[in-house]
Amino acid sequence: MSKKIISFLFILIVLGNFQAQGKAEKALEVFSEKYPQEKIHLVFNKNSFIAGENIWFKSFVFDGYDLSNISTTLFVELYDSNKTQISKKILPLVNGQGSGNFTLPENLKEGVYYVRAYTTWMANFNEDFQTLRPIVVYNPSSPQKLVINDNSKWTASIFPESGTFIDGIDTKFAVRLQSKGITPTDWSGYVVDAEKPDVKITSFKGFDQNVGSFSLTPKAGKKYKLIVEDSKSNKQTIDLPTVSDSGVNLQVSTGNEAVKFYLKSKNIAPGTLYKVIGTISNQLVFKVNSEKILEQSYSIPAAQLINGILQLTVFDDKENIVAQRLCFIQPELLKIKKPTLQSLALNESPRTLNTFNISQNSDNEAYTAFVMDGNSESSEDENSLLSTLWLTGDITSKIYTPAQYFTQNHNSEALDALLITEKWKRFDWKTIMSGTFPIISYKPQPYISYKGKVTVQGKPAANTDMNLLFEKPDQGTKLYQIKTDANGFFSLKGLYFEDAIKFSYQLNDAKIPKEQVQVIFQPDYSFIPLKNNLPASNYDLVQRANEDKPTNQVERYIVTKNNQSSVNEKATLIEEVNLKGQKKDKTQELNEKLSGPLFQSANETVFDLVNDNNSAQGSINILQWLQGRVAGLTLESDMGNYIPKLRGSEMNIYLDEIKIDPSMVSSISTADIAMVKVIKDNFAGGFGGGKGTIAIYTKRGGITGSVSNSTVPTKLKQITLNGFDKETPFVSPVYGDDNFNNISKDFRSTLYWNPRLKTQPKEPTKIQFYNNDDAKSYKVIIMGFDEKDYAPIYYNETIK
Repeated sequence: MSKKIISFLFILIVLGNFQAQGKAEKALEVFSEKYPQEKIHLVFNKNSFIAGENIWFKSFVFDGYDLSNISTTLFVELYDSNKTQISKKILPLVNGQGSGNFTLPENLKEGVYYVRAYTTWMANFNEDFQTLRPIVVYNPSSPQKLVINDNSKWTASIFPESGTFIDGIDTKFAVRLQSKGITPTDWSGYVVDAEKPDVKITSFKGFDQNVGSFSLTPKAGKKYKLIVEDSKSNKQTIDLPTVSDSGVNLQVSTGNEAVKFYLKSKNIAPGTLYKVIGTISNQLVFKVNSEKILEQSYSIPAAQLINGILQLTVFDDKENIVAQRLCFIQPELLKIKKPTLQSLALNESPRTLNTFNISQNSDNEAYTAFVMDGNSESSEDENSLLSTLWLTGDITSKIYTPAQYFTQNHNSEALDALLITEKWKRFDWKTIMSGTFPIISYKPQPYISYKGKVTVQGKPAANTDMNLLFEKPDQGTKLYQIKTDANGFFSLKGLYFEDAIKFSYQLNDAKIPKEQVQVIFQPDYSFIPLKNNLPASNYDLVQRANEDKPTNQVERYIVTKNNQSSVNEKATLIEEVNLKGQKKDKTQELNEKLSGPLFQSANETVFDLVNDNNSAQGSINILQWLQGRVAGLTLESDMGNYIPKLRGSEMNIYLDEIKIDPSMVSSISTADIAMVKVIKDNFAGGFGGGKGTIAIYTKRGGITGSVSNSTVPTKLKQITLNGFDKETPFVSPVYGDDNFNNISKDFRSTLYWNPRLKTQPKEPTKIQFYNNDDAKSYKVIIMGFDEKDYAPIYYNETIK
């Protein structure tokens, strides 16, 4: 398991009748440890688009209820409603987060499109858990237009709590609505005895567009029917399950203090042994095993758990499942780190500058933040970061507006009823207890990876050293040496770069003419075809009449799109002018100068000993100076030398990108060191080593491993390697600058978008944006994740 998400394991043992692990517990342990589950939340810069616009998005990848460290690469694809792929992107994940954009073609037809996001690890499991988000795209010149499908037929289904309906036991039922279009917002139902259809036994009103509930105490031999009706007089009649004369019914109630459950039964043989297992995100958190389990109440302290779905399963002595129930832990006490907005300077006048600060009250390196016109719709309105984390990431059925269950005034009773209608979809008890587990066909991608083969006159160059040379303009040429295996193959794993880079190559054997050498590179990753059908949308396409005019929203989109090219051009000019008057970040400049492309990683920490960190000059050994400055780094003494370890694993050490023994570090004077870089994950220069690396760079500029003659690469064969897709910058007008005076109308719906707003310790984080022409309020959305407390950071409010 990659990370623990439960504060501690809570096991309840009753009356000493606890036995050794059964099949269920053993199977769960294997599944939890070897098959962690990733899920993805996507947030977009707005809720709908027009052909020719950019779609910006931010991704959060979770492992259970924590940010994932399994995958470092995200695959994102755009499909039309016919499942034709329009575009695809490969993006880096840094601490489980990534961002990118799609540029929609100008001639894209109006319709519903789908953004698919997944990691290679997720491809080993049910495809239903991959993210597939519908996107509405308008195009007034398209022959067809979108209309909401609010007349589609709906169906109702009925679910008794825990799946059992037993004579004489008061049972809670949940009623679930489903439709290819939109389900009714106003609906109700009642129950009758089939023999007395005119007499209502009980009635209820639906909570929302998904679910309603009622309770009923059945009598054996009776047949019951449920009649459901909407406000348009559409009606359905559903038979309730047959009343059983024996069995076990699991009844659950959730509160801020505890999850309580009670097992009621009828006509059960005396001495029958039952056990109840409680799991959260595939981890065991509760167990009771006793022959006296029935007719007793049990309580699981909620404070010892986290927000999330708890699955309670009742097994008999043969480990058959007799009852199951999902519930949500502390639905009225959601552990959300809500940022505080301070120093608000907001002005509703057209095109004025607005600012506010975000108070840092959590362990978080960066926020995802965006500001919209208060009248605009956000993708968070339908499915929010909270609803993906706590609900839809693990529940694959269609839920209308799942975000509603985690808003400030949410209905916890509705959420509980919804979970009665669901089963845990991440695993099936019978399947894993039989020893059947997912087949792992895809391993997590270590950023960008390439594989290759070297041949000499058509024959594999076995166990041969090959030099890769990379030239940086005005910064010299870096040389790296890789070795082929017995069949002439080699690999480059953990490359982290955007767009493309060019390498020159040659064998490290002057006797072999370069004309006889052939090197073939190919990506060691691939996009995985979508097998499932696309889900139905809430829209229909109908023929557009000649007199049809675009809606006000679409008109505003058209104006914004037409302005954007001018805004981009002028903002670029301003940026270039500003850059000429500013110094580039000195540490970034030093890192770019000294680091080669194989020694770059998204998960690196740079210590600049030229411009900062002068305290290192007083240290005898650079490793001693690093200790305490790098989380998880410890030093062990071995024959007078220091061995650096990262969370118990020995780290590799490189000097000017040449691997050295730890004993050599003591001979390096800190006065000669220009920069130290700590890399905590896979990177290409480590050639697959994932133990962590300390890269030391001297003030000589990394002469070791460099090529003095810069003309050498031009004389060698070259290869171009493609990296991650580069994100198009989100650009807004900067009013107050004369370059933007010619914008006649400003109807932007998204006023500010920053998928990685960096925070500073003990300092507030500042946001500034310019108003459009008519916004009177602002929808502010701020997201992140506090890994220390396993809590989402979330703010979604409209302010004035």
